[in-house]
Amino acid sequence: MKSPAEALLALLADGAPHPGVDLAAQLGVSHAAVSRLARELRELGVPVVSVPGRGYRLPDPVELLDARQIADAAQRRGRALPVPVEVLFATGSTNTYLGDAAPPVPGLPRIVFAELQHAGRGRRGRSWLAPFGSGLTFSLAWTFPETPPGIAALGLALGVAVAEALRDVGVAEVRLKWPNDIVWRGRKLGGLLLQLRTETGGAATVVAGLGLNLSLPQPTREALSTGGALPVADLREAMGDAAPGRNELAAALASAMLEALAGFERTGFAPFAGRWAVLDALAGERVRVSQGASDVEGEGCGVDSEGALQVRVGGEMQRFLSGDVSLRPSQS
Repeated sequence: MKSPAEALLALLADGAPHPGVDLAAQLGVSHAAVSRLARELRELGVPVVSVPGRGYRLPDPVELLDARQIADAAQRRGRALPVPVEVLFATGSTNTYLGDAAPPVPGLPRIVFAELQHAGRGRRGRSWLAPFGSGLTFSLAWTFPETPPGIAALGLALGVAVAEALRDVGVAEVRLKWPNDIVWRGRKLGGLLLQLRTETGGAATVVAGLGLNLSLPQPTREALSTGGALPVADLREAMGDAAPGRNELAAALASAMLEALAGFERTGFAPFAGRWAVLDALAGERVRVSQGASDVEGEGCGVDSEGALQVRVGGEMQRFLSGDVSLRPSQS
């Protein structure tokens, strides 16, 4: 059941001005309560605008996430989701939300989206900024009955699934930057974050989170592009008016990631390796790998069968593992 603040947001989602008296009548509350609910939404990060003499509105229309619409969209795509989708109004991090929960039963994954995420996490402890309505943030929890061989490469397989799903909806130039970035024309469109729990000789549970930029405000673009970070892009740039709705896109990405998890459980990384190579944004490029206080420069040579980055340095092939290095094109 929606909270009063969520119900108000649903009424404002069309971006049109709504008189406070009308909102009060529709919500069954007082005019003063509408003002309090608008303030509550602002405190959560929703930019509700008070228009003198006209009521309340959002700066732009927004398609709110809806579990039923996501499930219906997946069904239309011929990829019915195996379990109900959860849509949270607000949370700190969908990865933390699922990571703190009991592992799902094998064959019954969990899929959680968030309309508002206040403590989104990126790789190596970085924050993931996603102002209201500007992106898509969700996580999947999946349990493998037995730990698959080569599970270190799982993030690469999921990257392939995301990139291919984006290409399917029309993002022609999407590529992958090792280990977890989704890029468009050399700029960051999104990123994956994986948390893995394994038992020796037994089950393994992964929580895989995806953050995707849909339509970023300029201040957020500037904040995300500081400190040597990869410049950002969003789906609005990549597709313009042809971009799918948030629920349609959510269905496409979630179903593709679930399919990749099931495939990895059966066959490991091998079937994904060639597809990764096609999408590799840095293959054959001069790259710099930063590891601790030291930097290494060389030629990007793809990944090996375990998903490790290969870099040719002075005629010698060196191997780098996810989580130990950062990577960006060399400026020399």
